Amino acid sequence: MTELTELTAVRLLDGYRKGEWSPVEATRAALEQAEAIQPEVNAFVRLTAEDALERARESEERWRRGEPRGLLDGVPVTVKDILLLRGTPTLRGSRAVDPAGRWDEDAPSVARLREHGAVFLGKTTTPEYGWKGVTDSPLSGVTRNPWDPARTAGGSSGGSAAAVALGAGPLSLGTDGGGSVRIPASFCGIFALKPTYGRVPLYPASAFGTLAHVGPMTRDAADAALLMDVIGHPDSRDWSALAPPPGAYAEGLAGGVRGLRVAYSPSLGGQVAVRPAVATAVRRAVERLAELGAYVTETDPDLTDPVEAFHTLWFSGAARVTQHLGPRQREALDPGLREICARGARYSALEYLAAVDVRMDLGRRMGHFHDTYDLLVTPTLPITAFEAGTEVPKGSGHRRWTGWTPFTYPFNMTQQPAASVPVGADGDGLPIGLQLVAARHRDDLVLRAAHALYEAGVATAGRPTPSGS
Repeated sequence: MTELTELTAVRLLDGYRKGEWSPVEATRAALEQAEAIQPEVNAFVRLTAEDALERARESEERWRRGEPRGLLDGVPVTVKDILLLRGTPTLRGSRAVDPAGRWDEDAPSVARLREHGAVFLGKTTTPEYGWKGVTDSPLSGVTRNPWDPARTAGGSSGGSAAAVALGAGPLSLGTDGGGSVRIPASFCGIFALKPTYGRVPLYPASAFGTLAHVGPMTRDAADAALLMDVIGHPDSRDWSALAPPPGAYAEGLAGGVRGLRVAYSPSLGGQVAVRPAVATAVRRAVERLAELGAYVTETDPDLTDPVEAFHTLWFSGAARVTQHLGPRQREALDPGLREICARGARYSALEYLAAVDVRMDLGRRMGHFHDTYDLLVTPTLPITAFEAGTEVPKGSGHRRWTGWTPFTYPFNMTQQPAASVPVGADGDGLPIGLQLVAARHRDDLVLRAAHALYEAGVATAGRPTPSGS
């Protein structure tokens, strides 16, 4: 059954339909894979095998009757341990969260998956409260890269990325407040989409406010489009949720890129030092977009680095999420989180509003940019995966994770859809990601362009094989 772990959700569903395999077989294979990779990669905080197999048996019976439920009946999925999953503790990577809570409610995206018959394998790792771009926490330890366990998987949805890359379920739900689905997707060689803010409802509301998005992490763009067709609908618990999309994302994938106006910014106007291997792989992919009929112009958006404004918003959110903790609980926090919380608590309301002003101006400028260009292409990250267990690469001189993620967090501030597509590897065999960005509400264009890269063989979905799998 090992081959079942290599299939996309689209292919699994096709096999269910044809009777080639069953949801029980697919779920058992995914669970076995999850258990095999866990000792080395540490992608999970909890596996829910008994419940998963029960749900898979129910799905199998529905398929036997020719009455599947929804779009994902019997597909194994995982959920980042930031999102509520009914009946399972959501500890957010923190010892400060009491596992003996009620846990009687699903997050909106999780509820939609349940309605469509998905099979929940378990919860994936996160740094404490999802605060940084790598995945390690006092609660669950270090999550490692599927291609080289000495390296980081990225974060904060690192467990989800590692699980998808290694075949422990083809679909995962992650969250992204500054790059947290795109960073680990780039490091682990999978696809991930940060949708337009509000496209996927979020409840409870994030302490990081409207920086935080929920997004799909998958093996390719077609699976992400299918997942978006399930989770991208409003929920009354999120007052900022958008109205339903005008059509199915999966049906719009075939449009290709011919005629699209693509802006290619290799380094945001020289603001970012990009490693040569990354630059070469991204440029090669951009050249393929041109060959597929896109009108490509090498140009840069009117974008000055908003990192200080982002820090004001992000650190304030961290201070808010930990505000209720007592002195003993604070001492048990990740030291880096404790440090940014202290800084965030010192900002005044006027400083916070000044950061909001920076954000609004950035959004205006990017809106104007997309009057001319349908898509912006950049590297997802200027580097490939570095050593596990550290917030920044050793010797980089960076103080915080935002120092090596300059291509990701600006588009949380502007609320635009942005995806990471795997487009090659460096000399050490570590994956490289390309980022696609579109105007707000044009998630369809991001998915279309990404799918075109997969169809053209530029985007890769290779399978890492760490020694524990």
